[in-house]
Amino acid sequence: MSGIRKEIRWFIVAGVCAVGTDMLFYYILFGRIGHSPAKAASFLAGTFVAYVMNKYWTFEQHRRSYAEMARFGALYLTTLAANVGVNRASLALFPGAVLFAFLCATGTSTVLNFIGQKWWVFRRA
Repeated sequence: MSGIRKEIRWFIVAGVCAVGTDMLFYYILFGRIGHSPAKAASFLAGTFVAYVMNKYWTFEQHRRSYAEMARFGALYLTTLAANVGVNRASLALFPGAVLFAFLCATGTSTVLNFIGQKWWVFRRA
């Protein structure tokens, strides 16, 4: 299997785990703290899962790198803003469509995250 196909496959597996974490936290929190704060908190929980799985399995980077962590953090702050913004816009356009908004937000950040991780965060030196 070619390198990028393998990475995409593992990125999807890691993504399913991260999105599962994101969704679980979101549904637990949104009734307590509101949609946008819950989405931000759940996204951050999913981010931790994504970092560990993508670093070690998807992109096979085992060295300790603070620059890599900083790039990952910067990427996820950017995609966090996109994720929360898309979630908010989707809910504004389709009130009550919580799952739809969640999926739109997640899809947007997924594409941005693969591109950023593949060619910026975990690039081969």
